[in-house]
Amino acid sequence: MKHILLISDTHSHLDEAVIKHIEEADEVWHAGDIGNIELTDRIKKIKPLRAVYGNIDDAILRKEFPKNLIFNCEEVKVFMTHICGQPTNYLKEVKDILLEEKPKLFICGHSHILKVMYQQQYDVLHMNPGACGIHGFHQIKTMLRFVIDKSEIKDLAIIELGKRI
Repeated sequence: MKHILLISDTHSHLDEAVIKHIEEADEVWHAGDIGNIELTDRIKKIKPLRAVYGNIDDAILRKEFPKNLIFNCEEVKVFMTHICGQPTNYLKEVKDILLEEKPKLFICGHSHILKVMYQQQYDVLHMNPGACGIHGFHQIKTMLRFVIDKSEIKDLAIIELGKRI
C-alpha cells in the first residue's frame, strides 16, 4: 500500500503546509511546472519523488525529469504528463499514449484547475491536483492525497491550502 501526495504547478513555491503533507506520504508525484531544481531537491530529501517537467521549467529540470512518465505503482499503471488538453478532447499525443499504454490512472497539471473524473472512453481515472503554488489564476492552492493498494485507488482527499496570495 502506498500513500501518494499529488501536486502540480508549484512555480518555485513550496509552502510549509505542503511539507507537512509530504512527510505523511510514502511518495510525492509532481505533475509539472516545478519552477526550480531546489524545490525538487528539497522534496527528495524528505520522500521519493516522481515528476514530469512543465512548460515553464528550464533546461535543468527538463534534463532531470521527462515530459511523459509511465510507471507502475503497486498494480496500477500510471501515465503522468503536464499538458493534456481538455479531458473531453485530449491532445493527439496524449490520446495515442492512453490508447497504447492503457493506464488505469492518468495525471496531468497545467490548468491550475483541480479535477478528478473517470474517462470511460479510455477506461482511465483522470486526476489534476490543481495548483499549490502562488503564481497563476487559481484562487485556492490545492493538492490531492490518495492511496494505491494493490490494484485499487482509494481514500482520495482534496487538500486545500488556503488562498494563493
